[in-house]
Formats: sequence, structure tokens, C-alpha cells
Amino acid sequence: MERGGDTGGWRLRATAAQRDRRQPPPREDGERGTGGKKRGGRRLLLPLPEARGAPLVLLYLLGLRALAQVSHRQLLSRPPAAAGPRDFSAHRARGYLDNITAIGPRTVGSPENEVLAVNYLLEQIRGIERESTDAHKISVDVQRPTGSFSIDFLGGFTSYYANITNVVVKLEPRSGAEHAVLSNCHFDSVPNTPGASDDAVSCAVMLEILNTLSKSSESLQHAVIFLFNGAEENILQASHGFITQHEWAKSIRAFINLEAAGVGGKELVFQTGPENPWLVQAYVVAAKHPFASVVAQEIFQSGIIPADTDFRIYRDFGNVPGIDLAFIENGYIYHTEYDTSDRILTDSIQRAAVHNLKKLLTAFSLTLTSWVCTLVAVLMVAMFVSIIGRALSWYTHFYVSVSLYGTAAAAKLILVHMLAKKFFYKNVNEQYLGDVFFDASLMIWSIALAVMTQMGLCSAFICTLWVAFPLLTKLMIHKEFSQKGATIKFIVMYMLGMFVPYLYMLYLSWTVFEMFTPVMGRSGSEIPPDMVLAGFIVIFTMILSSYFINFIYLVKSTKTTLVTLTTVFVVTLILVCSGIFFPYSSDAANPKPKRVFLQHTSRRFHDLDGNVVKSDSGIWINGFDYNGISHITPHVPEINDTIRTPCEEQAPFCGLPWILPVHFMFRKNWYLPAPEVLPRSPIRFKLLSKQLMPWNSVRLSFEVSGPSHMSLYVRPRAGSALSRWSLGDGMPVTSVGGDYFVFYSRGLQAAPWHFWVELTVPEKHSDGIVSLAIAAHYFFGEDQKSPQLYALLERFPNWTFSSGWSCTYDLFVF
Repeated sequence: MERGGDTGGWRLRATAAQRDRRQPPPREDGERGTGGKKRGGRRLLLPLPEARGAPLVLLYLLGLRALAQVSHRQLLSRPPAAAGPRDFSAHRARGYLDNITAIGPRTVGSPENEVLAVNYLLEQIRGIERESTDAHKISVDVQRPTGSFSIDFLGGFTSYYANITNVVVKLEPRSGAEHAVLSNCHFDSVPNTPGASDDAVSCAVMLEILNTLSKSSESLQHAVIFLFNGAEENILQASHGFITQHEWAKSIRAFINLEAAGVGGKELVFQTGPENPWLVQAYVVAAKHPFASVVAQEIFQSGIIPADTDFRIYRDFGNVPGIDLAFIENGYIYHTEYDTSDRILTDSIQRAAVHNLKKLLTAFSLTLTSWVCTLVAVLMVAMFVSIIGRALSWYTHFYVSVSLYGTAAAAKLILVHMLAKKFFYKNVNEQYLGDVFFDASLMIWSIALAVMTQMGLCSAFICTLWVAFPLLTKLMIHKEFSQKGATIKFIVMYMLGMFVPYLYMLYLSWTVFEMFTPVMGRSGSEIPPDMVLAGFIVIFTMILSSYFINFIYLVKSTKTTLVTLTTVFVVTLILVCSGIFFPYSSDAANPKPKRVFLQHTSRRFHDLDGNVVKSDSGIWINGFDYNGISHITPHVPEINDTIRTPCEEQAPFCGLPWILPVHFMFRKNWYLPAPEVLPRSPIRFKLLSKQLMPWNSVRLSFEVSGPSHMSLYVRPRAGSALSRWSLGDGMPVTSVGGDYFVFYSRGLQAAPWHFWVELTVPEKHSDGIVSLAIAAHYFFGEDQKSPQLYALLERFPNWTFSSGWSCTYDLFVF
């Protein structure tokens, strides 16, 4: 980026050779620093009482307050009639969003991402600078970093990037600033999607916050760095390039990451840290409507959700504390063609005295037994539904899951306790039983509270609600507890006392289901989604019923309730088995598409002498959910189980061109024979040298040039072991299954990729020491889709989101 002389503008340089002199030069592949090691001289972050970071974050969060006021539910509303020049304008933010998405899909390496989107951002920033007050100074840099790092995401792999793009803006006082807060969004998108919510809307909001802050006549105390990163969808590459290589990264004391896992709704704070509670306090003070959940953080960081954000990079490679904000509503259209700007909605203590320990422990055991029986029974129903091919029947109609699994769980719980009351507790006082089972539930939650607190789980606060409020309720209505049966007065007072924990748990359960239901449509072919969802429903049913089990023993009969629940369950099960609930929807207003990825692939397998011993071509098909292609076969008959993909056992990753190491999630895929792929820009793979190293080691050096996205797969041959390489921090990281995976991407006009691998080898290795494969993926341009792929995609039903591209796969033995 160069400042113009009198024009106040900038111009974008298209080649790496013309990179801005202010940008540090890219590191060599093997150099320390890009693989996660802390750089020398890096300043330590200061805690709240000492650092200027705390007021710094509070300052920026005043801008975030505007973000909260312009949640997704405001961007589509009518523009305010009299928004002043220094006010946050929803109308302007909407304009930024529409213009970014109008560029189209912005895949890393494409002109749309590397030139058009970058030039649009620079044009807007130039206009903002012209209108800024004299109190501020705006600096702009276009960074094009090259580097690599290892990450334990998706089974673990190493990522290499070359000449990708970051647009970085620093807003600071006219006299300069020592400390800064970082605001991060990404303007790139996954292939074939406009990426409005993920993450153009965040970039639009950042532009408007920059615009608003720059017009203030009051000087900032510290700097705010706005990073518009251009390679997040390539598994967090651009943020790594910035935090490990950019000179401004040294001044950052905290960050805010704006992300999306859905389209609209409130912004959920779902990750904070590391270990900086003052950040959350600052957020609560500055945000007008704070919305956060420690449960969301622990669920997300557990790895259950197959996703990650730039938060990980800043935390792990920069040791910077931060806040991760994301929209989670309507995750069905996340990463699909439906993620358009017009869809972004803008209105977005246990009891101290125990009279009878034996009776209490019996009730405790019986409650746990009822839970286990319920879980087993409902999971059996879910397995049955999956086996008969009716999985995901609730994907479009969520009420089906509640009617099926919720009623089954409630009915099973009631049945177990009804039988216990009739046969085990025969002739026992009803009020005494109700009292004992209430204490049993209180005991369970108290144990859970103690265990979760000991484990250091912040979600333990939920258990506190389920201990404190029931205990207070019983203390307040102690006289009613001693009366026989369940009177109306007792029930009303009981319900009022339990209102807070039940209301919160209902809200929490809805949030969890809103997040997880769409995820089940892209969680792979190996885990039955009905089993997962049924498990969640059983858990929430057990939680919500924990303080109502005692009513089974207090009331005279539960037959009517049991019969009603059973009837609803049976009717729903029959309807599900009949196939009346189709999983997917093409409703233009609220689509729930089935995701299918197709790759027109040509494969070549070479022997030790470089000869091609096997080759084939076909369209490789992956369904992203448990149903595979069973619903597609009636529309495209040739796609059926007769063309299931065999695994090439001798090749890494089964000889298939995975773009990411998700092979363990998608073991069911299909390979339809098709003509050979002949890209106009084929990959070039060359062995540069073979060196004998000390300690029976061999170093192989390679040069690769090809499209913007490539995947490298490495498998040491029998007796050999991969000891070092020039990637990441130099220590190879295996993926699930034992092979090594390297993800490569580049921006425009990057130099050829050079790397080396070092292997310890046996004395005799006549069959070679390593199998190495390279896959080239053509996500855009003239090589993206062959005529055969176009024709096949046209035949897919409209309730699918079918994304396709061409690729090649070459296996070599050295």
C-alpha cells in the first residue's frame, strides 16, 4: 500500500515483488516464529490493575456498543431519518454489506477476493480518512504474508500459506499510541457462497465503527487496529500471518473477533480469555445488551462443533486475550449459497439434616436408574429410526424431535417411577415419598455442583441455580410440604419458587438446539445425528424433570399423562417411519438444504521409478450428513451404492483428494466414472534434491507450483519415520489415522512453494522411504467445473446445496 502524493489515496500492487516496504519480509519455511514459537522481545500482556489494556478495551467497546445497537435486527430496518455524521449509521453499514456481497464468492486466490474486495475496502477507507477529524491519524497497510503453522483442529494438520492478503487499518491519536486493541473480521468466503453473515456483515460493521470513531473530535487514548483478513476460511491463515509477522501486532493488548455460525440473532460471546476476566467486565460495562454464555464457550472449546475461529490463532500464537462474538441464529444456511445479505435479519446447597439416609440413597439410586433406562430406551428409538433410513426427519421440522424423543423420554421416566411407586413403595406415605425424592434431586444437583466446581468448569453456575432456588422454595413452603398430597396452593407456590431455574434452562436448551440442529446437517456420515439429538433431548428432559419426579409420588395417578405422552410418541414414530417428514427444504424464505460436495477428479499413482502404474478419473461425491445420497438417488439414479468409493490402502488418506483432513468424518462417499480432467494450469511437482543427513536420515527437497489451493499428504514407508520438516515449528504433526496432512493456499502471483522433509530410514529401503501425494483444487476460474460436472450439478434437486470443483491427485514414491 502506498500513499498518494496530493491525492490522499492508495493503489494496490498486484505482485509480491512490489510488497509494501513497511511490511516485514516473509519468513522462510523452516524459520522459527511462524510455527507458534514466541518471538524474542515480545512484550508481556499486563493484567487489569496495571495495564492500559483495560481502559483501551473499554474505549473500543464503546464502539462495540454501537455494534450491539446495530445487531442483525437493525441492518435491514429502514434507515434512521436523521442520523448525524458522527452517529453509527445502520444505513451506511447496510450499504457496505450489500457492496461486498455483490462481488460474489470471495475464495482465497481468486480475483474477487484478492483484488475486487481489497480495492473496495481500500476505497471506503480512503473516503473515511478524507472525512476524519484532525484528532486522529489513520494508517493503512496491505500485508501479503507467507508462512506455515501446525494446528490440532480436525484431527491435526499443518497449514502453509503464500502471498495471502490482509488489509490493516490503524486509528490512533495524532501524536501516536503505544498500545492498541485489535478488531478482526474476514472478507473471504467459502467457495460458491456470497458469505454475507460469514463474515461480510462484520467487515461492514467494522467499516462503520471506523467511520464513526474517526469523526470524533475527542482524541483516542490508545490505538484501534482494524484487521480485514482475507484468508480465514482457509483455516485461519491470514490471522496467523498478521499476529506472527506484522509490525503492528507487537502493540496489541486485546482483541475482539467478529464471526458467524449462523445468520442473524444476537451476537453471542462464546469465547473469552486466556484468563482475563477484566475483558468480560469491560464488555458488560460497554455493551448495551450484553449476551454471553460460558456454556457456549465450554461446548465450543470441547471440540464437539467441527469449527474454529481466528480467536484460536490470537490466543495460541499471540498470547493475546480477547473476546469471540458470533451470530448463531439460522445456522442452516451458513456456508451455503443462501447466505445472502438480504437474509441478515436486523431485528437480531444440599439439605443439612437427613432423617433417613437409607431411604434417601434408595431414592437417589432409583432416580439415576430411571435416567439410565430413559437414555437407553430413547437411544434405541433413535438407532431404529437411523437404521430404517429416516434420520434427520426433524431437520426442517424441529417439533418432530420433541414429539418423538421428548415424549418418549418423559413417558419412560414416568413409567419407571410409577412402577416403583406401585410395587417397591407400596403402602408408603405419599407425602414422605415426595419429600424424599425432592431431597434426592437436591442431592444430585449438589454433587454435580461440587464435582463441576472441583473441575473448574464455569458452567457450574447452572447447578447453583438448581440447588439454591429449590432449597429456598422448600424453606418457604415447608408447611405445605408436610401436608398430604399436592394441593393447588402448594403447586402454585412450588412453580413460582422454581420459575427462575426452569426459565433459564428452557432458554439455554433452546440456544443449544438452535446451535446444534443445523450442525447435524454438516457433521459427517459416521455419527447418527438422531442419536446425538436424542441424547441432548434426554439430558434436558432429565434436568427439567428432576424436581417434578416427586409429583409422581404426590399425585394419585399419572395414567392419563402417561397415556397421552405414549400416544403422541407412537403417532409421531409412525409418521416418521412413513417418510412424511422430509428432512430438507428449498423454501426460499427459510431454506434447510442438504449439502453435497462433488469433485471431478483425475488420479495418477506412480511407482518408485516415476512410472504411472494406475490412473482413473471420476466425479467424487460426498454427502455432508448421515443420510448420504439416499434422497438424491431417485433424482440421479446413477449415484447409488454400486459406485461406493474403495480405499486405496497403499496411499495416504485412501488415495482421495481431501481438501481438509476430515476423512474420519466422511467414510461413506461415491465415485462416478467420468472423463479425465485436463486443467489449463496443471500442477508442477519437482524433487529438487536428495541429501544424506547424520543419524541415518534423508532430506528430500521439493518445489511445487499450481492453483491457489493444494493438499499435501505424507506417509512414511515401512521402517521409515518422518522426523523433521521445513513447515510449522519443524515438528511434524500427524492427522487421525497416522498420515501427515499439509494444507496450502496462496494469493495472487505467489512464488513456487519450496519445502523439505527429513526421514530416518532403515539400511535397506528398496521399496522407497516415503509415499507423498499432492492434490490440486480448482475452486474458481476456467478450470473450476468441467462440462460433465456442470451437467451433473444441474440434475440435483433444488433442496440441495451442491458445490463442485475440479481437482487432480498425484501419488509419488521416493
